[in-house]
Amino acid sequence: MRPLAHLAADPARSRGRLHGAPGGASRGPRDAFQRDRDRIVHSIPFRRLRHKTQVFVAPDGDHFRVRLTHSLEVAQIGRTLARALGLNEDLTEALCLAHDIGHPPFGHSGEDALTEAMAEAGGFDHNAQTLRLLTRLESPYPTHRGLNLSWETLEGLAKHNGPVAAPLPWALAEANEEWDLALDTWPSLEAQVAAIADDIAYDNHDIDDGLRSGLFTLEELLEVPLAARVWAGVRGRYSDLPDARLTPELVRDQIGLMVNDVLVETQLRAAGFGSIEEVRAAGRPLAGFSNALAAEEKALKTFLHARMYNAAPVAEIRRHAQQIVTGLWSAYSADPSRLPPGWQPRGGDRIATLRAIGDFIAGMTDRYAIHQYREVVGPVELPEGF
Repeated sequence: MRPLAHLAADPARSRGRLHGAPGGASRGPRDAFQRDRDRIVHSIPFRRLRHKTQVFVAPDGDHFRVRLTHSLEVAQIGRTLARALGLNEDLTEALCLAHDIGHPPFGHSGEDALTEAMAEAGGFDHNAQTLRLLTRLESPYPTHRGLNLSWETLEGLAKHNGPVAAPLPWALAEANEEWDLALDTWPSLEAQVAAIADDIAYDNHDIDDGLRSGLFTLEELLEVPLAARVWAGVRGRYSDLPDARLTPELVRDQIGLMVNDVLVETQLRAAGFGSIEEVRAAGRPLAGFSNALAAEEKALKTFLHARMYNAAPVAEIRRHAQQIVTGLWSAYSADPSRLPPGWQPRGGDRIATLRAIGDFIAGMTDRYAIHQYREVVGPVELPEGF
């Protein structure tokens, strides 16, 4: 396998940062993308991911994934892919670690409720909120807003799922107006690898969490052709061991199968491309699954949606979670003075006020949202039992 180093993002050729570095500051022997990764890891929004829902509400069960552990698993897979392909590992890792920073409490359930609540103010989109957080809201530096990440990192976060067509989510349009992120082109291979690493991670850790929670059984999972194919190989190697000992091996083998497929397919698709500029102008993704595995992976996702994401116990928690987000929105929008002093916008502009309320709620962890609901709205209890 020939590494694609000639298509890798080069930190020495970065388009730079929006704000220049102050003179006299010494931050050690790190390049631009290493700095980006470290700024993300040291940020408050990244730390909050440890108490934000992946599938199950974060307080419910110590062994289930949350947004933080999911992001770490994505980063591990992303680095493996980037290293094998000869891409920039640090940029890939930065994108993997930050890709979910914009998620509100309670995962997609919270996002759905916040999107509906913020309709008058342009709605809510967690990818756009990631850019808003990193360029405006998280401001640990004395002379400018945001983390001042490199163009390549912001570009990769804005469009890791591909080009973004108009109309843009308002938060993304705001970031793009400040610094053109070429939203109509494909991103770097590092961003494309981060996106497929996200799919690989949640496909497989959701199998693990789904089995652990009892939402589905191994027998039901093996109705999925991909899982059955991988399980046959596992059983062939360990025919004398009980099933319970082998389900982690199923997950490991399936991750390995997916990673190897992406490596081969990406090499094939990228053959003949000579520069990052050609990657951006390709008009299609160059990193991804083969057609055959993509079809199998789609069937796995269909199973997970039916048996896990939309399972009755999860739906019941989702209902309570959306009640919390909607209730908080109603309380703060009815009386914005209930917002903490640092979150109250100046000038009395209604849209700015609604967006500030959205920013405040989106930044909450699950447990803080529950606490605030009890403080400003009233009692609430979430069902437990996974």
